Amino acid sequence: MTIRDEVHEFMRLGPLPSEEDDSEEGDEAFEELTNALHAIEKPVTDEEAQLLLGAFGDDECFGLAWTLLHLVESAPTAPVTAEPPEGSNEWIERLWIRYRNTLSD
Repeated sequence: MTIRDEVHEFMRLGPLPSEEDDSEEGDEAFEELTNALHAIEKPVTDEEAQLLLGAFGDDECFGLAWTLLHLVESAPTAPVTAEPPEGSNEWIERLWIRYRNTLSD
């Protein structure tokens, strides 16, 4: 399994926090998480994409969730190829819909 140090570091800091966290500690953690996410270069491996799926939070996290989504989608194989169970994280559901849409092209 090939997981780069940058991915491990990001996962150590994650998952993405909520936009509702306006604490001072939250601000510092957000900055560190942002830097760690941007340190991961595309493309990610399939193994890294699977690991990164666990980093999505409950909202957009001030745009970081979209950055993470595009990073996950850079893997050679789509990370979500089956419909997630009801109640799954909205970002996992979004990845499923985006994958499903590629099938109709």
